[in-house]
Amino acid sequence: MPIAIDACAAQHQGDRKEQQDRVAILPHTRKKGIALAVVADGMGGHTGGALAAEQVIHTARNNLDHFAPADESPQVMLENSMREAHTMIKASRFINEKDPHSTAVMLLLQPGKVTWAHCGDSRLYRFKGNKLVSRTVDHSYVEHLLATGRITAEQALTHPNRNVLLTSLGGQDEPKFDFAEAESFAGGDAFVLCSDGLWAYFDDEEMAGVIAENSARNACEILIERARNRGRGAGDNISLAIIKLVEVEAPKVVPPVGFVPRPKN
Repeated sequence: MPIAIDACAAQHQGDRKEQQDRVAILPHTRKKGIALAVVADGMGGHTGGALAAEQVIHTARNNLDHFAPADESPQVMLENSMREAHTMIKASRFINEKDPHSTAVMLLLQPGKVTWAHCGDSRLYRFKGNKLVSRTVDHSYVEHLLATGRITAEQALTHPNRNVLLTSLGGQDEPKFDFAEAESFAGGDAFVLCSDGLWAYFDDEEMAGVIAENSARNACEILIERARNRGRGAGDNISLAIIKLVEVEAPKVVPPVGFVPRPKN
């Protein structure tokens, strides 16, 4: 059965004075069936974080426009997008005297293949129906403690250093990137990219259920509303992009008017 894409990008400023997140779903300007989803969570004082996150989107858009699947691998395109954004964010320090940084999570959708990459603690979730298949592992101090068994998952939720990142775009050190890819997927699969202003309020099961039971747009609205309520007046910026693969019926072939089928011998 043919597969259609149901996608939506959404964000909310939360209770912050400024929206420093950026989110976009970008179609390739020349190649049908190719699109790039991006979420960037900026940090760095007034306007600095917003400029950093905007640079991530700008660089990703430029690299997507020049992406030629026959000549460049998806992973190389994603890595170049993040590495170039890192360089430009670092350079902006000398212009605006700020200390801008940004996370990044990107998903490149092509016919028969999905590739993603991330830097920092903005996440990508992959669901099949209402079940989690995988999610990215945050480049954060708390995730490191969790992976080494020094704290539990419950302790990670309230750890005082849960916002400390081990890598980001625009920092003094070279950023760390992680990549993954899927070539087998079907209707009912879904991908979610989001900043910590969203995922901090949900476990995997609840998020999967909301996405499986709703359109991409309705799921965005529900998740943002719940995150806002749970933030209790102290919520962070929220950004997310949802890409659902939906099975659709193949169009029926209607014979032209006056067509008379030949009798079989």
